[in-house]
Amino acid sequence: MQQVPARRRRVVTLGWVFAALAALMVPWAAYLAVTLPTTHQAAHYDLAWAGFDVGLLGALALTGWAAVRTSRWLPPLAGGTAAMLLVDGWFDTVTASTPNERWVAVAMAVLVELPLAGLCTRLAVEGQQLFERRVRLSVRSRDRAPG
Repeated sequence: MQQVPARRRRVVTLGWVFAALAALMVPWAAYLAVTLPTTHQAAHYDLAWAGFDVGLLGALALTGWAAVRTSRWLPPLAGGTAAMLLVDGWFDTVTASTPNERWVAVAMAVLVELPLAGLCTRLAVEGQQLFERRVRLSVRSRDRAPG
């Protein structure tokens, strides 16, 4: 039983580390907002976006697979897919080079990426609840088994 408190302590310690990192990001983000140029020529821009979209395709496919199978992998996959959809919508919108491209990006974000991110978040939460219920039922049936 000594293992559980030690594990909890490690998790809580890591939680504080992440909180400190988040606090350190505040001045860093402000510094970047003030010092970075408003435009920048990027090498391999097409490869970056195509690669990201292939990764998003994989995340969507794996999330679908995990949902159909009600897999224990559903919560992290759906959460990761939600994050990727939010990132996709954000960067499509802020990197649009013309007003017309920006309107299309905003429309895609509002009509597709944000709703799908919300759905993925819901799948992550419900998948976690399903998994926890499955574990509780498994423990109960194991405790009731003669032995």
